[in-house]
Amino acid sequence: MLELAGIIILGILAQWVAWKFKIPAILPLILIGLLVGPIAAEFLSDDGSKWIEPIWNGEKGLFPGEGLFYFVSLAISIILFEGGLTLKRSEIDNVGPVITKLITIGSAVTFFGAGILAHFVFGLSWELSFLFSALIIVTGPTVITPILRNIPLKKDVSTVLKWEGILIDPIGALVAVLVFEFISVEGDSGFTKTALIEFGKIILFGTTFGFTFAHALAFVINKKLVPHYLLNVVSLSTVLLVFVESEVFAHESGLLAVVVMGMVLGNSKLKNIKELLYFKESLSVLLISILFILLAANINIEDLMLLVSWKTALLFASVVFIVRPLGVFLSTSKSKLKTNEKVFISWVGPRGIVAAGIASLFGSKLMKQGVEGAEYITPLVFMIVLGTVLLNATTARGFAKIVGVFLKRSEGILILGASQVSRLIGQYLMKNQRHVVLIDSNQANIQMAQELGLEAINTDIYSEDLDDNIELNDMGFLMALTGSADINNYAIDKFGKQFGENGSFRLITADEMNGPDNVPNEGLFSQTDDFNVLTEAARKNPKIHEIKINDKAHCKTLIAIANKEPDTVPLFIKDKNGVLEIISSYNNAIDRVEKGYKLVYLGEPIKEEE
Repeated sequence: MLELAGIIILGILAQWVAWKFKIPAILPLILIGLLVGPIAAEFLSDDGSKWIEPIWNGEKGLFPGEGLFYFVSLAISIILFEGGLTLKRSEIDNVGPVITKLITIGSAVTFFGAGILAHFVFGLSWELSFLFSALIIVTGPTVITPILRNIPLKKDVSTVLKWEGILIDPIGALVAVLVFEFISVEGDSGFTKTALIEFGKIILFGTTFGFTFAHALAFVINKKLVPHYLLNVVSLSTVLLVFVESEVFAHESGLLAVVVMGMVLGNSKLKNIKELLYFKESLSVLLISILFILLAANINIEDLMLLVSWKTALLFASVVFIVRPLGVFLSTSKSKLKTNEKVFISWVGPRGIVAAGIASLFGSKLMKQGVEGAEYITPLVFMIVLGTVLLNATTARGFAKIVGVFLKRSEGILILGASQVSRLIGQYLMKNQRHVVLIDSNQANIQMAQELGLEAINTDIYSEDLDDNIELNDMGFLMALTGSADINNYAIDKFGKQFGENGSFRLITADEMNGPDNVPNEGLFSQTDDFNVLTEAARKNPKIHEIKINDKAHCKTLIAIANKEPDTVPLFIKDKNGVLEIISSYNNAIDRVEKGYKLVYLGEPIKEEE
């Protein structure tokens, strides 16, 4: 009991440390696992026992026999399902081909490159060398996401890394299974037949079970066939059912099944998707905390001593500085990504829970079978996991600045509220090459925005999920356009520094409109337009117009005309290069106006006096 409680307490403590110092949680988790496991056994315990013993003497410990590996498999299935839920098709419009090549060509380069290196550097058999390389194909969302959250990057770069981290997990697991079958089956002819059959079964049952059960669960939830208080546990049990049933029909197809299930649900019209995601995210945090401590503690000091060699450094450096960049550059050739963006993606390739979990499973099984050199598999993979996480967690931000992918000035615009006015403004900004994201707690508004091709997030402004959304890393302007003064003020106070480094603006209230001396500096558009005025203007004439400006005086005249008209609202100043500047209540943008600029406004066309 003490050990079980200790794992949970230490795991959550490690998560807090990771949050506090903005590092991936895997780093303190593995270090704690090594401390209470092999380090404690060697240096801290009088009798040479570990403080936490996952498996002892094969049949004892917290998880005797195969218990640990069953738990690892089930936990990984839940983690990957939660990752699949976050994948949205709309995110990959620009980088879909790059992601496809990364998880195919990139995986092949890693598989063959790392396998050849392991064979010649450590002298492992070809079979074990390629098992090692298959295990380190994966990156993993559990380590990628914390790194990306703290670095403002161009959306395409963060999207590539995020999608690669989730989709490549089942691919790496699939390749590892095929190699494991090769080692376990005697004779090449036996392997060839077995591999082809296993590969086909994994693809068939993994995709079929995932797709079918995703639609079945969506139907059950949308038709309210289960009470609300059972929603999350029913979803959890369905994920476990899909994983186990898929495994019964095709060994190791479960990971693919849960990822497919998560992706289908995440892109379906599921009414409770946010609530389901919150629950799975909390559960994933707990499981990750437990898993990494258990797996690290399960390593023996003898295994770690195998790595005390120059060969380890050579293998690690070759994987990080040769294999990964080669795979990325081959996968991104002829893409729209710039060279510095490719270099950064090459640098960020930390391995995660799937690599560590499957390595522990296969390494132990092969050691029991007496396969020569199998003792190297688990420690080598853990070396790659810990080394890449440590390297990327400590250097990714600085490296992003060095190669020039760090956004010095975030030009994205976050719009609070997805009403008709927000949608019109969002469409105009998007057509003018600005990254725009709308957020609203009203699902109907979000759906209408998404149907217009806008990026929109259904969330409550009072929740904390916006803080961790890596898709908002490039937001530099905040525009609060709701009809609630309290919500607008709250958004400015809470998110102004995070998403409004270049400007935080909100609509003025009716009281401020009636008393122009009290109009705040963050007042949006003008001193005469509140939410009701904008809504009415958009209702009567839902169009955004542009009119050429001759000089500063002409601009002031146009704005004055617009302010007098109840159904015309000035929005932006557009310079000669097409760059937009938001008009505030004090019209500071007017000071920089030149001939050739344009006034952008909503509603009825401005009619200048002759």
